[in-house]
Amino acid sequence: MNLQQLEYILAIDRERHFARAAEKCFVTQATLSMMVRKLEEELDIKIFDRSRQPVVPTELGELVIEQARIVLQSSYQIKEIVSNRKGEVSGELKIGIIPTLAPYLLPLFLNSFLKKYPSVKVHISERTTDEIISRLKDHRLDAGIMATPLNDSALIESHLFYEQFVLYASDHNQALKKKYVLAEDIDPTNLWLLEEGHCLRSQVVNLCELKKKEKALHQLDFEAGSIETLKKIVEANHGITILPELALNDMSKRQQKNIRYFKDPAPVREISIVTYRHFLKRKLIDLLSEEVLLNIPTEMKGSKKKAVIMI
Repeated sequence: MNLQQLEYILAIDRERHFARAAEKCFVTQATLSMMVRKLEEELDIKIFDRSRQPVVPTELGELVIEQARIVLQSSYQIKEIVSNRKGEVSGELKIGIIPTLAPYLLPLFLNSFLKKYPSVKVHISERTTDEIISRLKDHRLDAGIMATPLNDSALIESHLFYEQFVLYASDHNQALKKKYVLAEDIDPTNLWLLEEGHCLRSQVVNLCELKKKEKALHQLDFEAGSIETLKKIVEANHGITILPELALNDMSKRQQKNIRYFKDPAPVREISIVTYRHFLKRKLIDLLSEEVLLNIPTEMKGSKKKAVIMI
C-alpha cells in the first residue's frame, strides 16, 4: 500500500468514473486501474462496485476511503510542519466563497494578500454553501468563506466579521418614504429573492417569515442567480430586495439613494472561514484571515450587539 494508491481511490470516489479519475490524476486509465486492483488484492476486498454506473464504493470500500482521507491529510501535514518550522510562507490554497460575497469581498484583500505572499498559489471558486461543505469534506477545498453558523460538527468555523443587511427598493417604492425600515414593512408582493440554493435567500426568507410565499405572488417567475441581476429585476419591476452591506460598494450614487437601513437591532449575517475538522495549512489560513480583517470596513469588525444574526 502506498500514498499514490490512496490518492487514486479518492479520485475515483470523487469522479465516480475511472477514466475521469485517471485524467484528474494525470495518468492513463490502465495505470490507475492496475494500482487500485493491486490495493484491493492486498486488502483482499473490493473497494469499488464496477458493475454499477456511475461506479460506487462498496460498504467496506467507503470505510477504506474515509481512512485514506485521514492518512493523506496526515502525510500533507508533515510537509506543513517542516515548512512552518523553516518560516516559509508557500504552498497552494484552495478557497471556496459564496457568490453573494465573492465580488464584493475579494477585491478588498486578494491583491494585497498575493503581493505579501508571492510563493502562495491561490485557487478561488464561487460555490453555493452546500457545494463548499461537500468539497471541504472530500478535501477538494482547503477553506470556505461563507455565512455561518452551519451547525455541522465536522467543520470548524473561525469568525471573521458581521455583515449587515439593507433594503434596496425601486424608485418611488413606499419603503423609501421611511428613514429606517422594519421587517414588517416588507411587502411580499413586491419582494424579489435569489434562486434556491443561495444562503442569502434562506436568510432573507427567515427574516421576513415569508417561506416561499413571495414566489407564488409574482406573475413573473424569475430565478436571479446573482445580486447584480437581482438589482436590475427590482428596478424594472418596481420591487424591493434585501442585500448584504458589502454590495453597496459597487453601487452608483443614484442606486445608493434607494437604500434603506433597518432599525436596530439590524439583521446581520456572520461571515467565517470554515475548514474541515482534519484541516491543514493552518498558517496560510491564519494569514488569509488576517488579510481579510485588515481590509474590511472597521465597523464590520465590531460585536454583534444591536444586531439580529440571520441563520
